[in-house]
Amino acid sequence: MPTFLPDLSVILAFALATIVLAITPGPDMALQISRAVNYGRAHGMATAAGAMSGILVHTMLVALGISVLIVAAPAAFFVLKIVGAGYLLWLAWQALRHGGGIRVAQKAPRTPSVLESYLTGVGINLLNPKVVLFFITFLPQFVDRHDPAAPQKLIFLGLEFIIVSIPLAVATVLAAGALAGILTRNVVVQRALNWTFAAVFTAFAATILFAEARK
Repeated sequence: MPTFLPDLSVILAFALATIVLAITPGPDMALQISRAVNYGRAHGMATAAGAMSGILVHTMLVALGISVLIVAAPAAFFVLKIVGAGYLLWLAWQALRHGGGIRVAQKAPRTPSVLESYLTGVGINLLNPKVVLFFITFLPQFVDRHDPAAPQKLIFLGLEFIIVSIPLAVATVLAAGALAGILTRNVVVQRALNWTFAAVFTAFAATILFAEARK
C-alpha cells in the first residue's frame, strides 16, 4: 500500500465520521438550501462547490501546519470569529432587508451570478472558525503525528471528506430545488422562510462568536 494511504480501517472510520458531520446542519448547508430555493439548483450546486473548495484550503493549511498557528494565536482566532460571525449576520440582514442572498419573499435588486454564489460558498466556509477547529482537532486524530507521511495522509483524508460530502450536498440541493416551486407559491410561506433563514444564520453567528480555540 502506498505510504500516503491510511489503513483501510482508518479510511472507513473517517468516511463514517464524515457522513455524520456532513448531515449536521451548519452555515454551509443553510446557504446551499437558500440559494437553491431562491435562485435554482445551479446556484445551490455552485455554493456547495464553493464550500468544497474551502474544505480543500482547510486541508492544505492543516497539512502545512498553518491552521495551528491561527488557532494558537488568540488575536488571529478572535479576528476570524468576528469576521465569520459578521458575514453570517450580513447574510441574515440581507434576508430581512430585501431578500439578498436568501431571497424568498420578494425579488432582490439583481440575481447574483453563479460565480458569485460559488465565491459566497467559499467565503462562508473559510470564515467559519468551527470548520478550522474541526480540521485542527478532529482530522489529525486519524494520523500518527510521528508518521513521516502524515502530511500526505492528512491531504488524502481531506480529499476523502470532500468526495464523501459531495453526494450529500448534491442530494440536499436537489431536494431544496424540487421544493422551491411549492415553497415560493405561498406568500406567507415565503416570508416565513426569509425569517427562518435569517434566524438560522444569526444563530450560527452566535455559535461562532462563542467558539473556543482548543489546543
